[in-house]
Amino acid sequence: MSTQDKVDDYNNIMSFDDERIFKKRRIISKQTSTETFKQNLDDKVQVFSSQGLKMKLGTCYVPKDNELKPLGEDACFICYEEQTLGVADGVGGWVDMGVDAGEYARQLMANAIVAVHKEHMFKGSVDLGKVLHEAYFRTKVEGSSTACIVTLKADILHAVNVGDSGFMVFRDAKLVYQSPIQQRDFNYPYQLGNSKTSDGPDMAMELFVRVKAGDIVVLGTDGLFDNMYPTEMEEILKRETKKREGSICPEKLASLIAGYALYNSFDKFALSPFAKAAKKAGFNYIGGKEDDITVVVGIIQNQEADLK
Repeated sequence: MSTQDKVDDYNNIMSFDDERIFKKRRIISKQTSTETFKQNLDDKVQVFSSQGLKMKLGTCYVPKDNELKPLGEDACFICYEEQTLGVADGVGGWVDMGVDAGEYARQLMANAIVAVHKEHMFKGSVDLGKVLHEAYFRTKVEGSSTACIVTLKADILHAVNVGDSGFMVFRDAKLVYQSPIQQRDFNYPYQLGNSKTSDGPDMAMELFVRVKAGDIVVLGTDGLFDNMYPTEMEEILKRETKKREGSICPEKLASLIAGYALYNSFDKFALSPFAKAAKKAGFNYIGGKEDDITVVVGIIQNQEADLK
């Protein structure tokens, strides 16, 4: 099935009931997975302002279908005034020890929110390195998690990244930047945690990417990147840009991308990015990877642009 056929198929399914996606899995849009994060999101499209540039934001979270873990293992946050957002993905291997790594990811992101607010309050800007360090040292629960935190400063996206969560930047519906991943071996990412085998914040990569009005930023956990190629995202961006004549709803775009990744995750015969990486590592694996999927979309605009 071609990319366009899958986009059409997905849109047809969603047209019947846009609150459900295959196998009764939930989409959680416009909110994150805990009450702590809900205070940072509302039903309106949010805007970041930064010296001539701003980002309209939309989010979508699709937790894995697991009655024992209804919140999944991903977490995310958005701090509007501070122009900062982040995602985290609790490492699922902890389940063998009876630990819900989603608790670690959620606490890590909650502590990041506190650190961001404090940095901005006392310094007027956000030092992501200090944010990550403070969030890490304040997170005491068992588990471990990847993390990617991004802020917009003037025309620069500044990011800190640990593990295989990350972000992409698209310009004119073409990929112009993808953050590198950190992993020690196939499916074994760097991860923040309190155990002896986990990593500390000093292992984070610090990244700087210049952006301009019209660029689209896609931030996500590995549930997105393991199931979707950049070319598939480009196809969706081309379609939505053409349909909306340049005025794209970031929340709808986040839902479309997350839904497409979910569609791919159920495909048992696809050569997904995860399957391709597994093959390269010497494993016999085919199909998508069922996982929690978090997507945050930021559409960069000039300060004076119409937000309607």
